[in-house]
Amino acid sequence: MTRVEDDKDGQDDEGDPLPGRADSALPKRPHPSATWPTAIGGVLLLIAAWLLLVNVRGALAEEREFRAAVACSTRTVSTGGSEDCLRTVTARIDRAERDTKHKGASYWLYVTEPGGKKDSAWIDGHTPDSPTAWSGTHVKVTLWRGEIRYVDFPAGRLSTHADPRGSYRPRLAAALGIGFFGLAPLWAAYWWARRSTASPLRAPWQLGLPMTGALTLAATSAVVALASHGIWTALEYVAVAAGVVLLGCTVAALVLRRRQKADDTIEVTPSVPTSEQCFPGSVFGEGRYSAGGGGYLIAAPGLLLTTPDPTGAFARRPVPSTLIPVRVRPPYWTDPNGGDYAAESVVIECRDGDTPVVIVTKKENVPWVLGVLQSVTTAP
Repeated sequence: MTRVEDDKDGQDDEGDPLPGRADSALPKRPHPSATWPTAIGGVLLLIAAWLLLVNVRGALAEEREFRAAVACSTRTVSTGGSEDCLRTVTARIDRAERDTKHKGASYWLYVTEPGGKKDSAWIDGHTPDSPTAWSGTHVKVTLWRGEIRYVDFPAGRLSTHADPRGSYRPRLAAALGIGFFGLAPLWAAYWWARRSTASPLRAPWQLGLPMTGALTLAATSAVVALASHGIWTALEYVAVAAGVVLLGCTVAALVLRRRQKADDTIEVTPSVPTSEQCFPGSVFGEGRYSAGGGGYLIAAPGLLLTTPDPTGAFARRPVPSTLIPVRVRPPYWTDPNGGDYAAESVVIECRDGDTPVVIVTKKENVPWVLGVLQSVTTAP
Protein backbone atom coordinates (compact mmCIF):
# COMPACT_ATOMS: atom_id res chain seq x y z
CA MET A 1 0.00 0.00 0.00
CA THR A 2 1.55 3.29 -1.08
CA ARG A 3 -1.36 5.73 -1.17
CA VAL A 4 -5.08 5.26 -0.99
CA GLU A 5 -6.17 8.57 -2.48
CA ASP A 6 -2.93 10.16 -3.56
CA ASP A 7 -2.02 11.19 -7.09
CA LYS A 8 1.37 12.13 -8.53
CA ASP A 9 1.25 15.80 -7.65
CA GLY A 10 0.60 15.13 -3.96
CA GLN A 11 -3.13 16.05 -3.98
CA ASP A 12 -6.32 14.10 -3.55
CA ASP A 13 -9.21 13.97 -6.05
CA GLU A 14 -10.50 17.34 -4.89
CA GLY A 15 -7.10 19.03 -5.17
CA ASP A 16 -6.58 19.48 -1.42
CA PRO A 17 -3.06 19.09 -0.05
CA LEU A 18 -2.38 15.82 1.70
CA PRO A 19 -1.89 15.84 5.47
CA GLY A 20 1.68 15.73 6.72
CA ARG A 21 3.18 17.74 3.82
CA ALA A 22 4.79 21.14 4.22
CA ASP A 23 1.39 22.61 3.25
CA SER A 24 -0.40 20.08 5.42
CA ALA A 25 -3.87 20.55 6.80
CA LEU A 26 -2.83 18.72 9.95
CA PRO A 27 -3.23 20.99 12.96
CA LYS A 28 0.09 22.58 13.78
CA ARG A 29 1.58 21.08 16.92
CA PRO A 30 4.01 23.02 19.06
CA HIS A 31 7.62 22.06 18.58
CA PRO A 32 9.49 20.62 21.54
CA SER A 33 10.28 23.44 23.90
CA ALA A 34 13.62 25.08 23.25
CA THR A 35 13.61 26.80 26.66
CA TRP A 36 15.39 24.10 28.64
CA PRO A 37 18.09 23.34 26.03
CA THR A 38 18.74 27.06 25.68
CA ALA A 39 18.97 27.50 29.45
CA ILE A 40 21.27 24.50 29.85
CA GLY A 41 23.52 25.55 26.99
CA GLY A 42 23.65 29.13 28.25
CA VAL A 43 24.60 28.04 31.77
CA LEU A 44 27.35 25.77 30.43
CA LEU A 45 28.79 28.59 28.33
CA LEU A 46 28.70 30.94 31.32
CA ILE A 47 30.57 28.36 33.41
CA ALA A 48 33.14 27.96 30.62
CA ALA A 49 33.58 31.73 30.37
CA TRP A 50 34.01 32.02 34.15
CA LEU A 51 36.65 29.28 34.12
CA LEU A 52 38.55 30.95 31.28
CA LEU A 53 38.36 34.51 32.51
CA VAL A 54 38.78 33.85 36.22
CA ASN A 55 40.29 30.45 37.01
CA VAL A 56 42.59 30.00 34.01
CA ARG A 57 43.62 33.63 34.05
CA GLY A 58 44.35 33.50 37.76
CA ALA A 59 46.36 30.27 37.41
CA LEU A 60 48.45 31.77 34.59
CA ALA A 61 49.13 34.90 36.66
CA GLU A 62 50.21 32.81 39.64
CA GLU A 63 52.48 30.72 37.42
CA ARG A 64 54.17 33.84 36.03
CA GLU A 65 54.74 35.18 39.54
CA PHE A 66 56.19 31.85 40.68
CA ARG A 67 58.57 31.64 37.72
CA ALA A 68 59.68 35.22 38.37
CA ALA A 69 60.35 34.55 42.07
CA VAL A 70 63.96 34.49 43.25
CA ALA A 71 65.58 32.73 46.17
CA CYS A 72 65.17 34.41 49.53
CA SER A 73 68.17 36.16 50.97
CA THR A 74 69.82 34.32 53.81
CA ARG A 75 69.38 37.47 55.87
CA THR A 76 65.64 37.65 55.15
CA VAL A 77 63.49 36.75 58.11
CA SER A 78 60.66 34.38 57.18
CA THR A 79 57.29 36.14 57.11
CA GLY A 80 55.29 32.94 56.89
CA GLY A 81 52.76 32.74 54.09
CA SER A 82 53.29 36.28 52.81
CA GLU A 83 56.82 35.92 51.41
CA ASP A 84 57.11 36.01 47.59
CA CYS A 85 60.65 34.66 47.40
CA LEU A 86 61.61 30.99 47.23
CA ARG A 87 62.68 29.72 50.64
CA THR A 88 64.52 26.40 50.64
CA VAL A 89 65.10 24.65 53.94
CA THR A 90 66.24 21.22 55.05
CA ALA A 91 63.44 19.24 56.66
CA ARG A 92 63.11 15.82 58.25
CA ILE A 93 60.47 13.37 56.95
CA ASP A 94 58.22 12.24 59.76
CA ARG A 95 56.19 9.79 57.67
CA ALA A 96 54.69 9.17 54.21
CA GLU A 97 51.09 8.02 53.80
CA ARG A 98 49.43 6.74 50.66
CA ASP A 99 46.60 8.91 49.39
CA THR A 100 43.55 6.64 49.20
CA LYS A 101 41.05 9.37 48.30
CA HIS A 102 42.32 9.93 44.77
CA LYS A 103 43.10 7.62 41.88
CA GLY A 104 46.69 7.12 40.81
CA ALA A 105 49.91 6.81 42.74
CA SER A 106 50.16 9.70 45.18
CA TYR A 107 50.98 10.19 48.81
CA TRP A 108 51.13 12.74 51.60
CA LEU A 109 54.56 13.61 52.88
CA TYR A 110 54.71 14.93 56.45
CA VAL A 111 57.87 16.82 57.39
CA THR A 112 59.31 18.84 60.27
CA GLU A 113 61.02 22.07 59.27
CA PRO A 114 63.76 23.86 61.23
CA GLY A 115 62.40 25.27 64.43
CA GLY A 116 59.93 22.38 64.82
CA LYS A 117 57.30 23.61 62.38
CA LYS A 118 55.17 20.77 60.99
CA ASP A 119 54.15 20.80 57.33
CA SER A 120 52.85 18.45 54.65
CA ALA A 121 52.89 18.12 50.88
CA TRP A 122 50.80 16.14 48.39
CA ILE A 123 53.05 14.49 45.81
CA ASP A 124 52.40 12.16 42.89
CA GLY A 125 54.60 9.08 42.81
CA HIS A 126 55.17 5.85 44.65
CA THR A 127 55.86 5.47 48.33
CA PRO A 128 58.10 2.76 49.73
CA ASP A 129 56.42 -0.50 50.68
CA SER A 130 56.43 0.62 54.27
CA PRO A 131 55.02 4.09 55.01
CA THR A 132 57.71 4.49 57.68
CA ALA A 133 60.63 3.60 55.36
CA TRP A 134 61.47 7.29 54.81
CA SER A 135 61.03 8.29 58.42
CA GLY A 136 64.00 10.34 59.57
CA THR A 137 65.26 11.03 56.02
CA HIS A 138 66.35 14.62 55.41
CA VAL A 139 65.17 16.41 52.26
CA LYS A 140 65.14 19.97 50.98
CA VAL A 141 61.72 21.59 50.63
CA THR A 142 61.13 24.83 48.74
CA LEU A 143 58.31 27.04 49.96
CA TRP A 144 56.60 29.96 48.23
CA ARG A 145 53.91 31.98 49.92
CA GLY A 146 53.83 29.54 52.82
CA GLU A 147 53.30 26.31 50.80
CA ILE A 148 55.72 23.59 49.78
CA ARG A 149 56.03 23.80 46.00
CA TYR A 150 58.62 21.07 45.37
CA VAL A 151 60.82 18.65 47.31
CA ASP A 152 64.43 17.67 46.52
CA PHE A 153 65.00 13.99 47.36
CA PRO A 154 68.40 12.31 47.14
CA ALA A 155 67.19 10.74 43.85
CA GLY A 156 65.82 13.95 42.34
CA ARG A 157 63.18 16.68 42.55
CA LEU A 158 59.41 16.10 42.72
CA SER A 159 56.84 18.86 42.40
CA THR A 160 53.91 18.95 44.76
CA HIS A 161 50.30 19.65 43.82
CA ALA A 162 50.86 23.19 45.11
CA ASP A 163 53.36 23.87 42.31
CA PRO A 164 51.55 26.47 40.15
CA ARG A 165 53.44 25.59 36.98
CA GLY A 166 50.96 23.97 34.61
CA SER A 167 48.09 24.26 37.08
CA TYR A 168 46.08 26.10 34.39
CA ARG A 169 45.82 22.95 32.25
CA PRO A 170 42.99 21.12 34.07
CA ARG A 171 41.10 24.41 34.35
CA LEU A 172 41.58 25.10 30.64
CA ALA A 173 40.52 21.54 29.80
CA ALA A 174 37.37 21.93 31.86
CA ALA A 175 36.58 25.32 30.31
CA LEU A 176 36.98 24.12 26.72
CA GLY A 177 35.21 20.82 27.34
CA ILE A 178 32.23 22.43 29.08
CA GLY A 179 32.07 25.22 26.50
CA PHE A 180 31.96 22.94 23.47
CA PHE A 181 29.62 20.56 25.29
CA GLY A 182 27.26 23.51 25.79
CA LEU A 183 26.97 23.89 22.02
CA ALA A 184 25.03 20.61 21.79
CA PRO A 185 21.85 21.75 23.64
CA LEU A 186 22.07 25.16 21.96
CA TRP A 187 22.04 23.48 18.55
CA ALA A 188 19.05 21.39 19.60
CA ALA A 189 17.20 24.55 20.66
CA TYR A 190 18.07 26.31 17.40
CA TRP A 191 16.89 23.35 15.33
CA TRP A 192 13.59 23.02 17.15
CA ALA A 193 12.93 26.76 16.91
CA ARG A 194 14.09 27.44 13.34
CA ARG A 195 15.12 24.52 11.20
CA SER A 196 12.45 21.92 12.05
CA THR A 197 9.78 23.85 10.15
CA ALA A 198 11.94 23.96 7.02
CA SER A 199 12.67 20.23 7.10
CA PRO A 200 9.68 18.31 8.51
CA LEU A 201 11.24 14.86 8.17
CA ARG A 202 12.54 13.71 11.53
CA ALA A 203 15.95 12.24 10.62
CA PRO A 204 18.27 11.25 13.49
CA TRP A 205 21.31 12.86 11.87
CA GLN A 206 19.71 16.33 11.90
CA LEU A 207 20.32 16.59 15.62
CA GLY A 208 22.67 13.69 16.19
CA LEU A 209 25.41 14.74 13.76
CA PRO A 210 25.96 18.30 15.07
CA MET A 211 25.67 17.12 18.67
CA THR A 212 28.19 14.34 18.03
CA GLY A 213 30.54 16.91 16.52
CA ALA A 214 30.18 19.16 19.58
CA LEU A 215 30.84 16.28 21.98
CA THR A 216 33.82 15.12 19.92
CA LEU A 217 35.27 18.61 19.96
CA ALA A 218 34.65 18.88 23.71
CA ALA A 219 36.59 15.67 24.41
CA THR A 220 39.37 16.54 21.95
CA SER A 221 39.87 20.05 23.31
CA ALA A 222 40.03 18.76 26.89
CA VAL A 223 42.74 16.21 25.98
CA VAL A 224 44.69 18.80 23.97
CA ALA A 225 44.57 21.28 26.84
CA LEU A 226 45.99 18.71 29.26
CA ALA A 227 48.75 17.59 26.92
CA SER A 228 49.90 20.91 25.41
CA HIS A 229 52.69 23.11 26.75
CA GLY A 230 51.37 26.64 26.74
CA ILE A 231 47.87 28.02 26.48
CA TRP A 232 48.31 29.46 22.98
CA THR A 233 49.63 26.16 21.68
CA ALA A 234 46.57 24.43 23.11
CA LEU A 235 44.22 26.98 21.54
CA GLU A 236 45.92 26.59 18.15
CA TYR A 237 45.41 22.82 18.26
CA VAL A 238 41.81 23.31 19.35
CA ALA A 239 41.21 25.68 16.42
CA VAL A 240 42.57 23.07 14.01
CA ALA A 241 40.40 20.37 15.61
CA ALA A 242 37.34 22.62 15.35
CA GLY A 243 37.99 23.13 11.65
CA VAL A 244 38.37 19.40 11.07
CA VAL A 245 35.19 18.55 13.01
CA LEU A 246 33.21 21.29 11.23
CA LEU A 247 34.40 20.10 7.83
CA GLY A 248 33.62 16.47 8.67
CA CYS A 249 30.11 17.31 9.91
CA THR A 250 29.42 19.46 6.83
CA VAL A 251 30.48 16.72 4.42
CA ALA A 252 28.53 14.07 6.34
CA ALA A 253 25.42 16.29 6.41
CA LEU A 254 25.60 16.87 2.65
CA VAL A 255 25.96 13.15 1.99
CA LEU A 256 23.11 12.20 4.32
CA ARG A 257 20.88 14.91 2.92
CA ARG A 258 21.44 13.72 -0.64
CA ARG A 259 20.48 10.21 0.41
CA GLN A 260 17.08 11.41 1.61
CA LYS A 261 14.37 10.68 -0.91
CA ALA A 262 12.14 13.48 -2.12
CA ASP A 263 9.16 11.15 -1.72
CA ASP A 264 9.36 9.61 1.74
CA THR A 265 6.29 7.41 1.32
CA ILE A 266 6.87 3.91 2.69
CA GLU A 267 5.57 0.98 0.64
CA VAL A 268 3.47 -1.36 2.80
CA THR A 269 1.21 -4.21 1.70
CA PRO A 270 -2.06 -4.32 3.69
CA SER A 271 -2.91 -7.53 5.50
CA VAL A 272 -6.15 -8.33 7.33
CA PRO A 273 -5.39 -10.23 10.56
CA THR A 274 -7.10 -13.59 10.96
CA SER A 275 -7.46 -13.09 14.71
CA GLU A 276 -7.52 -10.20 17.15
CA GLN A 277 -4.13 -8.50 17.60
CA CYS A 278 -3.24 -5.97 20.32
CA PHE A 279 -0.11 -3.82 19.97
CA PRO A 280 1.23 -0.35 20.95
CA GLY A 281 -0.13 2.51 18.87
CA SER A 282 -1.83 5.89 19.13
CA VAL A 283 -4.32 7.91 17.14
CA PHE A 284 -3.92 11.70 16.95
CA GLY A 285 -6.36 14.21 15.51
CA GLU A 286 -9.00 16.75 16.41
CA GLY A 287 -12.55 16.30 17.57
CA ARG A 288 -13.37 12.70 18.43
CA TYR A 289 -9.73 11.74 17.84
CA SER A 290 -8.30 14.20 20.38
CA ALA A 291 -8.16 11.59 23.19
CA GLY A 292 -5.24 9.82 21.51
CA GLY A 293 -6.61 6.30 21.95
CA GLY A 294 -4.86 5.26 25.17
CA GLY A 295 -1.60 3.94 23.73
CA TYR A 296 -2.69 0.57 22.26
CA LEU A 297 -4.49 -0.55 19.11
CA ILE A 298 -6.56 -3.67 18.51
CA ALA A 299 -6.79 -4.97 14.95
CA ALA A 300 -9.40 -7.62 14.24
CA PRO A 301 -11.18 -8.73 11.06
CA GLY A 302 -13.25 -5.71 9.99
CA LEU A 303 -12.57 -3.73 13.18
CA LEU A 304 -9.93 -1.33 14.53
CA LEU A 305 -10.12 -0.27 18.19
CA THR A 306 -8.12 1.77 20.69
CA THR A 307 -7.52 0.87 24.33
CA PRO A 308 -5.30 1.86 27.26
CA ASP A 309 -5.05 -1.82 28.28
CA PRO A 310 -1.97 -3.74 27.02
CA THR A 311 -4.06 -6.92 27.01
CA GLY A 312 -6.89 -5.25 25.10
CA ALA A 313 -9.47 -6.55 27.58
CA PHE A 314 -11.26 -3.32 28.59
CA ALA A 315 -11.97 0.29 27.59
CA ARG A 316 -12.14 -0.75 23.97
CA ARG A 317 -13.16 2.08 21.70
CA PRO A 318 -13.78 1.52 17.97
CA VAL A 319 -12.07 3.79 15.45
CA PRO A 320 -14.76 5.40 13.21
CA SER A 321 -15.33 3.53 9.97
CA THR A 322 -15.11 6.85 8.11
CA LEU A 323 -11.34 6.99 8.67
CA ILE A 324 -9.54 6.59 5.33
CA PRO A 325 -5.78 5.82 5.12
CA VAL A 326 -3.75 8.04 2.78
CA ARG A 327 -0.12 6.95 3.02
CA VAL A 328 2.63 5.69 5.34
CA ARG A 329 5.69 7.82 6.07
CA PRO A 330 8.42 8.43 8.68
CA PRO A 331 7.72 10.70 11.68
CA TYR A 332 7.88 14.48 11.16
CA TRP A 333 8.94 17.19 13.59
CA THR A 334 5.49 18.69 13.04
CA ASP A 335 3.73 15.54 14.22
CA PRO A 336 2.15 15.38 17.69
CA ASN A 337 4.78 15.18 20.44
CA GLY A 338 7.36 16.45 17.96
CA GLY A 339 7.53 13.07 16.23
CA ASP A 340 9.36 11.63 19.23
CA TYR A 341 8.07 8.07 19.12
CA ALA A 342 9.42 4.62 19.90
CA ALA A 343 12.14 3.18 17.69
CA GLU A 344 10.98 1.83 14.32
CA SER A 345 7.70 3.72 14.56
CA VAL A 346 6.06 5.09 11.42
CA VAL A 347 3.08 7.34 10.78
CA ILE A 348 -0.08 6.45 8.86
CA GLU A 349 -1.67 9.58 7.46
CA CYS A 350 -5.46 9.35 7.38
CA ARG A 351 -8.53 11.49 6.82
CA ASP A 352 -11.98 11.50 8.26
CA GLY A 353 -13.76 13.84 5.91
CA ASP A 354 -11.92 17.15 6.26
CA THR A 355 -10.25 16.12 9.52
CA PRO A 356 -6.60 14.99 9.18
CA VAL A 357 -5.65 12.13 11.50
CA VAL A 358 -2.38 10.26 12.08
CA ILE A 359 -1.88 6.78 13.51
CA VAL A 360 1.51 6.02 15.04
CA THR A 361 2.72 2.46 15.50
CA LYS A 362 5.68 0.25 14.69
CA LYS A 363 6.22 -0.63 11.04
CA GLU A 364 5.60 -4.33 11.70
CA ASN A 365 2.01 -3.53 12.76
CA VAL A 366 1.17 -1.24 9.85
CA PRO A 367 -0.08 -3.99 7.47
CA TRP A 368 -2.77 -4.97 10.00
CA VAL A 369 -3.91 -1.36 10.49
CA LEU A 370 -4.08 -0.73 6.75
CA GLY A 371 -5.79 -4.01 6.07
CA VAL A 372 -8.49 -3.35 8.67
CA LEU A 373 -9.04 0.28 7.61
CA GLN A 374 -9.32 -0.62 3.95
CA SER A 375 -11.63 -3.53 4.61
CA VAL A 376 -13.88 -1.31 6.75
CA THR A 377 -14.03 1.60 4.30
CA THR A 378 -14.62 -0.66 1.28
CA ALA A 379 -17.30 -2.79 2.97
CA PRO A 380 -20.75 -2.49 1.28
